[in-house]
Amino acid sequence: MWTDALLAYAHYASILMLAGYLLCEYLLLRRKDIAPDPAFLVRIDIGYCIAAVAVLASGAGRLLFGLKPAAFYLGNPVFHAKIGLFVLIGLLSIVPTRTFLRWRRLRRADPAWPLPAPEQRRVRLLVLLELHLIALLPLLAALMARGIGYRG
Repeated sequence: MWTDALLAYAHYASILMLAGYLLCEYLLLRRKDIAPDPAFLVRIDIGYCIAAVAVLASGAGRLLFGLKPAAFYLGNPVFHAKIGLFVLIGLLSIVPTRTFLRWRRLRRADPAWPLPAPEQRRVRLLVLLELHLIALLPLLAALMARGIGYRG
């Protein structure tokens, strides 16, 4: 019982961290008064990556060691939709990550290098899309937890 509760807590906390880091990226990219520091964006993105790994690890822990058997999750198409959505969010995050790394490299080479506004806008929209998709994960989790879609 304790193991399940602690794994659930770790899972929820890591999801909140993931969303928090992503929101921070979005807010920095949204600023119009000052361009974000690419090195700071990279550090935030590293936190986002660590949070994503924590989400996966705690989710795997719940799958393997939680109160509900693995068959409850693996036999549920809503679980597969949730995992698929998480993978899609991860794939979308590749573009901002690569962009932040490139911006950091260019800024290190030339401290006066300005972030290209159209590119900053595109990355901001991708991050916003990720945030909206993350908002769907709790809905899928609530459906799954109530056995909706389970055919066991």
